[in-house]
Amino acid sequence: MPLKTIGTIAIPAAAGSEFDHAAFDAKSRRVFIAHTARDCVEVIDHDAGRHIATLPGFPGVAGAVADDAQILVTNRGSASIALLDAGNLETRATFKTGARPNGAVIVARSSLAIAACIGGDGEAPTLQLFGLSDHKQLSIDLPGRPRWCVTDAAAERLFLCIREPSMVLVARLPDLGAVMHWKIPSSGAHGLDIDHSRGRLYIACDDSTLVEMSSISGEVTNVWQIAGPPDVTFFNPATGMVHVAIGEPGLVETIDPRNGHGTRTATGTGAHTTALVAPDQLYVISPAHGGILVLSDT
Repeated sequence: MPLKTIGTIAIPAAAGSEFDHAAFDAKSRRVFIAHTARDCVEVIDHDAGRHIATLPGFPGVAGAVADDAQILVTNRGSASIALLDAGNLETRATFKTGARPNGAVIVARSSLAIAACIGGDGEAPTLQLFGLSDHKQLSIDLPGRPRWCVTDAAAERLFLCIREPSMVLVARLPDLGAVMHWKIPSSGAHGLDIDHSRGRLYIACDDSTLVEMSSISGEVTNVWQIAGPPDVTFFNPATGMVHVAIGEPGLVETIDPRNGHGTRTATGTGAHTTALVAPDQLYVISPAHGGILVLSDT
């Protein structure tokens, strides 16, 4: 069965606009959305089901990630990352990065922020780590353009999608050491999430496939066809489902990796980014809907 539509949440100036990665912070019960076209971060009160703030001053914002009421935002337009307080919505710190920071991770218990930078104008792609307390900085060069990244449950390893050559790059935390390149049989590794309990990575690729890979060994365990070139990908541990947002033709592809069964839920043209609001809702940021299309994942 397709996901059930619950309703919509309006976002100011959202119609026909452009958004990127969003994140749900379980502690504050708020969703933080990168509003790329407006250089701002939109904030949703999930329990109230409404938009509560537009935070300006994030040039070319590409994504938001959350952990324990800390929000990390990547700003491609200013080559920086910003650390926000999910409660008072204030910017606590800003760090300069390489050109065009893209994928990101924040680990609150280790006080670490990580940004994968695309580079440009003669600057190579890099993976950069920032100590939020001690201000330590590390950087390694990347073999290609980075996409999205996640960590394992212990935050001891980072997994990063590289578009070309298509792979998952693995690096040890907190020193970005012991780097491995896990090649995949699909081109254009893009969206990424992890099932910690089963030790599986889910990589949505530009050639319209979803790849399942062991997060322990890098072995490819399954490949499924999907409806089109994907973007944001989430695994829901409560349901065991993988959700892949596909902007063209505008749908969410949902696959149950335990049996390979899939369904498609129509959303809207250009709706290529989502936020998983655990345990049972998926927010689809849809310019065609003027904000958020709320879907039930039960």
